[in-house]
Amino acid sequence: MNTDLIFDNTEIAFTLKTDSELERAYFLFKMISIEPLVRIGTAATNFALKAHLPIEGLIRSTVFDHFCGGVNEEDCLSVIDKMYTKGVSSVLDYSVEGKDNEKEFDSAVSKVLKIIDFAKAIEAIPIAVFKPSGFGRFSLYEKVSQGINLTKDEQNEWNRVVDRFDRVCQKAKTIDVAVLIDAEESWIQPAADVLVTQMMAKYNIEKPVVYNTIQLYRHDRLQFLEEEYKKAKAGNYFLGFKLVRGAYMEKENERANDKGYESPICATKALTDENFNTGLHYVMDHLDCMSLFAGTHNEDSSYLLMELMSAKGVLNNDPRVWFGQLYGMSDHISYNLSHLGYNVAKYMPFGPVKDVMPYLIRRAEENTSVAGQTGRELALISAEKKRRKQL
Repeated sequence: MNTDLIFDNTEIAFTLKTDSELERAYFLFKMISIEPLVRIGTAATNFALKAHLPIEGLIRSTVFDHFCGGVNEEDCLSVIDKMYTKGVSSVLDYSVEGKDNEKEFDSAVSKVLKIIDFAKAIEAIPIAVFKPSGFGRFSLYEKVSQGINLTKDEQNEWNRVVDRFDRVCQKAKTIDVAVLIDAEESWIQPAADVLVTQMMAKYNIEKPVVYNTIQLYRHDRLQFLEEEYKKAKAGNYFLGFKLVRGAYMEKENERANDKGYESPICATKALTDENFNTGLHYVMDHLDCMSLFAGTHNEDSSYLLMELMSAKGVLNNDPRVWFGQLYGMSDHISYNLSHLGYNVAKYMPFGPVKDVMPYLIRRAEENTSVAGQTGRELALISAEKKRRKQL
């Protein structure tokens, strides 16, 4: 099986994009590829939003519509339905960041519960997702992660965080919808890990419903994976893992440098790639009690997973294995995999334009720092534009 033959098929990759949408994608990735422009654009956008300048319409028709499904669940439905005609499912991700009070945390729970109901009713949305910091204060997670004794009020607050996790996971279990719990920064992840493990032990009795996320740019996560396996075997429950490379590299390295401790991040990109691929091997070797959501835009890792499935006699559409990419990126992976019958889901961010901007800005910044990613997108879009002109 040749990766070039699989992922270079631009007709399949961009089958749902109109000519104008293809031009917009080319323009956006061209802009993102110029790092100074991203910095200037980010600063200008933040200023314009804070100054309440009327730019939401412009954002909506360009970067927002490319990387987001809509402003609410209903708004996303036409995009979700269209993708599903090509076998690509959706994971609705309410991408509003930076909220930090009890009212907002309760509102986030309500939103996730609504998405789970949505997922049950709509075949194209098989999986729900939430972020731990959406359910509780960042500094509280940090304190719990460090093992610092909580005050009575803080303990009550933490109990509410636990209850929010439990309500969502219980609902997911009751109506049989998988729920992915996203990863956070390393200094608050321990508290989240303990909670997710508790939820898995409680709700993953017949099969994986609750999934933890493992960021494999961290050099300690393979050990964590092995420890979780031992716990699950001892507790007789299933494990679900979303494997990703990671999203906070610069922040992690800067904090480690500032505070004088060893960075948790692998020293090189090659080591991160090796870690991720070793993680794929590990989960695939333990499919008897694990399920996998491989969140990757890396062609080599995608190809490796296909190879592992084939070698182990795992069917392309085996419910224990999913491939995942972000909406608006790596369509050449998503649509070519779904064309071959693999389980594929796009993470689809949604929310009010202004509130989703921090997510979009991070997306743009990440694209400038991932060597080759933007260039690959541009090359594929150019190839498809050329192919269409020749028709």
